[in-house]
Amino acid sequence: MPPMGPLRKWLTDRGSLTARIIEHVADFNLQRVAQHHAPPFIDEYHALNLKQNEHALIREVLLRDGETPLIFAHSVVAPRDLHGAWRGLSRLGSRPLADMLFNDATVVRLPMEYRKLDHRHPLYRRAASVCGALSPNLWARRSVFLKRGRPLMVSEVFVRLPIRSHNAKEKR
Repeated sequence: MPPMGPLRKWLTDRGSLTARIIEHVADFNLQRVAQHHAPPFIDEYHALNLKQNEHALIREVLLRDGETPLIFAHSVVAPRDLHGAWRGLSRLGSRPLADMLFNDATVVRLPMEYRKLDHRHPLYRRAASVCGALSPNLWARRSVFLKRGRPLMVSEVFVRLPIRSHNAKEKR
């Protein structure tokens, strides 16, 4: 169950997190920090119908306000789906994945899962390796998106809550 308070709305919103952040910060940018083929985390294998030890394409980005990281996003897809349903994912570069997910009527989002992470979880450790020192506990959400029945898992770790900058509207 997600937490109460201001973070709850951010965690439970089923729309584009990227679009929501853009509305709340003055200097949104996306930094791709990794994209490679590697074994996914243990809990990701089942959701993606991967065999044990099978590699996947893993893409990790930071959604930032200027230099301040807000969200660490970790996406995983089976390599076989890069030539089919999720063609184009490997060529996104520093463009948001949300462009593919929320602008295509054939993409379906399955129910979201929520979890509080600490240093014992590999996703927390990965976020810390990219962002530096973090709070001892961070909330994360994940969901699977289906396109033509093929899964793509997206996990988002809330490093800092996006807060509207005083001049966010002025910069538009």
